[in-house]
Amino acid sequence: MLSTLESLFNLARERKKDPVDGSYTNKLLSDKSLSKEKVLEEINELIEAVENDSNKIHEAADVFYHFIMYLEANDVKIEDVMEELNKRKKWVTIVIIFLQKF
Repeated sequence: MLSTLESLFNLARERKKDPVDGSYTNKLLSDKSLSKEKVLEEINELIEAVENDSNKIHEAADVFYHFIMYLEANDVKIEDVMEELNKRKKWVTIVIIFLQKF
C-alpha cells in the first residue's frame, strides 16, 4: 500500500532529474503556482466529495498525487516530514508516560 506513495515520490524525483516533454507531472514540478493551485482545488473537491458521499476515493487519490508534486516542487522532502512526525510521536509518548506517573 505505501509502496504506491513511495512510487509517486520516486516518479516526481525522476521527472525533476530527467523531465519528460509535455508531462503533466513536470508541469506541476516546474510551476509552483500551478502546483499550489491544484492542491487547493483538489482538497476542495475532496471535501465536497466527502460531504456528498460520492467519488471520495478518486478525489483523495488526486489530493495525494498533487500534494506529493507540490512538496517535491518546493523541495520539501518526505523523509524530513516523516522525521518530524516521528519526533512528535516520541514527544507525545514522553508526555503520556510523564502524566501517567501522577
